[in-house]
Amino acid sequence: MHRRTMMLVLAIAMLAISLPAVAELQNVTVGGEIRIRANYYTSTYSDTAEISWPNFFLPARPIGGFFGNNVVTIFDWSDKGNDFDNVEQRTRLNVNADFTDEVSAFIELDSYDVWGEDFQSNYITGADFNDDSSTDVEVYQAYIQAQEMWGTPLQLRVGRQELEFGNEWLVGTNDTAAGFPGLSFDAVRLTYATDMFSVDAWAAKLNEVGAFEEDGDTDFYGVYGSYTGMENISIDAYWMLLRDAASINDTANTFLPEWIENWLGIDDYDPTYLHTVGLRGAGTIDAFDFNAEVAYQFGDADSIGSTFAPFTYGDDDAEFDAWGGNLEVGYTFDMNYKPRVYIGGAYFGGEDNRDLSFFEWLNPFDMPEASVSFNRLFSNWEYTEFFENTDLSNAWVARAGVSASPVESVDLLLAVSYFQSLENFDAPRYMKIGNFRVPLNPTWSFWTEENDDYIGTEVGLYATYHYSEDLTFNAGWAHLFVGEGLEEGNFNAANGLLFTGGTGSDDADYLFLESILRF
Repeated sequence: MHRRTMMLVLAIAMLAISLPAVAELQNVTVGGEIRIRANYYTSTYSDTAEISWPNFFLPARPIGGFFGNNVVTIFDWSDKGNDFDNVEQRTRLNVNADFTDEVSAFIELDSYDVWGEDFQSNYITGADFNDDSSTDVEVYQAYIQAQEMWGTPLQLRVGRQELEFGNEWLVGTNDTAAGFPGLSFDAVRLTYATDMFSVDAWAAKLNEVGAFEEDGDTDFYGVYGSYTGMENISIDAYWMLLRDAASINDTANTFLPEWIENWLGIDDYDPTYLHTVGLRGAGTIDAFDFNAEVAYQFGDADSIGSTFAPFTYGDDDAEFDAWGGNLEVGYTFDMNYKPRVYIGGAYFGGEDNRDLSFFEWLNPFDMPEASVSFNRLFSNWEYTEFFENTDLSNAWVARAGVSASPVESVDLLLAVSYFQSLENFDAPRYMKIGNFRVPLNPTWSFWTEENDDYIGTEVGLYATYHYSEDLTFNAGWAHLFVGEGLEEGNFNAANGLLFTGGTGSDDADYLFLESILRF
């Protein structure tokens, strides 16, 4: 049904574009970007993904997430481990063609690489190798756009394109901080914009499974409206739907036929429906600036519930039911250096149902309950340099900072952030021997102790030098004061599905140097 809906939307969009008379080429422009960033981390990442708590220490517990019933950490938080460094580069080249009748076409190629991954020669023997990664130039954007359709302020864009709404708190381009491969969508987008308001509606295809399933695709729909009738202030409201209809059958290897399992209701996962509704207000009032956003998520979370399967079956009643919010208020002083101070915070609702009571431990027929936190969708906000990539959840953050421009071409920023977990992981009661946690009784998975909720405090100092209109240099240093909740670990990363605990409690540092050339 939804696949047919998507095809109908695309057909109507293509028909609408083809209705005007044949357009003639008027103008062609070429642009691009080269972005190179060197990163260096200390006491942050583990050499390999390590199992902190293997499943035989967690019998019958619904751990879920990326690593099934094992609690796995990819972090280290120890100065005894290896440091990590790399140089990443993204290269873009685009062509924009303007035609008559307000029609245009935009094509952008890009390549995201890490230095050293595409080198094709063996330095000992001199032999060349054809590495597949050397052919990773992608069509990042390619769309047709029609503006002022039928004499109205209506714009239609069809094809692969970036989607950015508000300040990209939920939907953005994935190009902030370290790791910036970018994000584009195969979509149809309609925009109706006047001097007083604008409305965007879109339908995007995130995953196409072909003929393997009649209805198994992943689609992303939404409507985003903005009222701009007040000077320097925008008020936004939106609804978004992420629908994942991939078939999930996780008890197919039992002695019962699949149709009997479905009839009994023990393997009856429905499509995932993640609805997000929200409000946002942003703007400036005299010397003050503000950005405030709140969102609520609801719907079926079967794709997450299926991962919480301590035996052969997970939680087919899992639901999205979480609030999220983001706030920042700043004040810019009317004086030399343009100093600005700000305070802010963020909240991402979460839950951790990974513990068992004694009676649940005794009952082998007790079905697991999933742990579903606020989903950051396609956010371009990164609150920390260390333990998230725009996917922090099940946590709250307090932020403050000051920025200034001591000279016209230099911007400086000092930022401080405090992190605390909302729902904490109940670890087996243990004694620590070196870096290893040894359970006092491995079979009693109900005998637990809640980990600490203080994640840590991060201090960052950043500088931007605008060498010219086209070339910018960035540099930064961040220091993470590792809290006990980060050493012990909670499920805060990857939308609350990835464990953040490590093997130690040493503070971590991050340094970067970056150059960006746009033309």
